[in-house]
Amino acid sequence: MARACRALAAQGLVKGTAGNVSVRVAGGIAITATGVVFAEAAVDDVVIVGDDGRIVAGDLAPSSELELHRAAYADEAVGAVVHTHAPAAVALSLVSDRLPCVHYQQLALGGEIDVVPFSVFGSAELAADAGRALAGANAVILAHHGAVTTGRDLAEAISNTTVLEWACDIYLRARGAGKPAELSASQQASVIATAVATGYGRTHGV
Repeated sequence: MARACRALAAQGLVKGTAGNVSVRVAGGIAITATGVVFAEAAVDDVVIVGDDGRIVAGDLAPSSELELHRAAYADEAVGAVVHTHAPAAVALSLVSDRLPCVHYQQLALGGEIDVVPFSVFGSAELAADAGRALAGANAVILAHHGAVTTGRDLAEAISNTTVLEWACDIYLRARGAGKPAELSASQQASVIATAVATGYGRTHGV
């Protein structure tokens, strides 16, 4: 997890302490502590929190977004959660209430991505809104705040963060030039069918 935090900082997806990461473990989650500088993250910056929300291991307080992470884990398929204040996602949240599906790679995230209304960080309202959006997608954008992505494991959650930020950047560039075209439902279905049939995106033999 510490290595993942440093990688997110190196990619410019997290500045300073503005983010948190968690992984599902037996009986709870491992989550970054509050106030962790991602570029300097170390093993001791991770806290284990039980299913009841109590600290099981670690000397530091967990991230202020603990409840947001716990809401994401309501989906049993989720194995990891990444929250960042990535710039393109934040910028998009200021001008739109959604990220339309403008590129087929967004389908890995769920296609169109919701922007949920602003709520104060760490609040029950923010956790509830994000949890509802994540019930149908692997990503959500938080207005005036940042983004959350999920994955079956930490590598996938980080990959989804990268794809989301890239898609937000593409949309914002296109919007600056005109009205971005969106992929239709039938186009999205065709992409999914082709990906399943060909094993697109997965390393496999010939």
